[in-house]
Amino acid sequence: MSCPRAPTRSRPEQSTCWATFDLDTKRVRLAELDAEINDPSLWDDPRHAATLTQDASRLREEITSVAAIEKRTDDALDLASMLDSQPDDEMAAEVSSELDSLERELDRRELELLYSDPYSDNPAIVGIHAGAGGTDSQDWAEMLMRMYMRWAEEKKYSVEFIDESPGDEAGIKSATLRITGPRAFGLLKSERGVHRLVRISPFDAAARRHTSFALVEVTPEIEDAVDIDIDPKDVREDVYRSSGAGGQHVNKTSSAIRLTHIPTGVVVTCQNERSQHQNRDVAWRVLRSRLLALKQAAHAEHVAELRGESMPAEWGSQIRSYVLQPYTMVKDHRTGAEVGNAQSVLDGNLDPFMEAYLRWSAREAA
Repeated sequence: MSCPRAPTRSRPEQSTCWATFDLDTKRVRLAELDAEINDPSLWDDPRHAATLTQDASRLREEITSVAAIEKRTDDALDLASMLDSQPDDEMAAEVSSELDSLERELDRRELELLYSDPYSDNPAIVGIHAGAGGTDSQDWAEMLMRMYMRWAEEKKYSVEFIDESPGDEAGIKSATLRITGPRAFGLLKSERGVHRLVRISPFDAAARRHTSFALVEVTPEIEDAVDIDIDPKDVREDVYRSSGAGGQHVNKTSSAIRLTHIPTGVVVTCQNERSQHQNRDVAWRVLRSRLLALKQAAHAEHVAELRGESMPAEWGSQIRSYVLQPYTMVKDHRTGAEVGNAQSVLDGNLDPFMEAYLRWSAREAA
């Protein structure tokens, strides 16, 4: 955003810039939320009360922060205006530094406006599945799992293992993670799709170049109150003991649960918790999340048909390529975003792709 760079007292660009944040509307909404929160009857439903309280806290922080940035900008522009008549190199450097800082902060705040998904703040359920290609693809699936764990660690998000199926020789066949933190699903939904790796295979004695694929599924964890109608008669439940050959993150003493939604064929397993009851609760949350994703995908496909658009099959339509040989580069095929340092991406540097996806999605929706 360029509004802090306007050096005149009239600040014609600023009014447009601050209007982007629509603080007046947010103040009205905050007043409405405060009135609801102050109603004693609200607390008859603690979950709903907690949601409203969280929304009010987020709005209050946003209003306060943007108002503070606006004041800092006014102060900096007043000083910049003074420099026109009373030049001062030291003060000019300070003002320039402050305006640079404000511009970065406004860019970050502007990005916040792009989180349009109602589930952006929900925990993300991330499923990683090795594609065709045997050991190479299973190793690639584990590399992706590590990448998301490193990304979450850098952001101080929490990661829980719901399920993990080890590969035959190396890597994993599949894994399901629950990642919790601010805007977890809003950021991670950019990762949905097929990820393609090109490298010299460490499992090929002839050191030939291989291409591997892995599918990443990302759904928001949803609350019971969300309208997803699941008939218990449509769900088959199997109870079993966690496999002794399971991954390092699996609790070997837990009682595992497998839920199969018969009408859709969706299968969810959970073997990470210490009790059968806990595993069942987690499995049902994941099942609701995946059925919600199917419902949303069906709606999107219907809209696309009405528009006359062709919807390619998700598998085989890679969203991103990671090239390690003969050169290194990671490229997102939707947004065009590229990073030359592929290792930094595999170490969790995903923000450039996530931010590019948010901006791309906003343009596509416009």
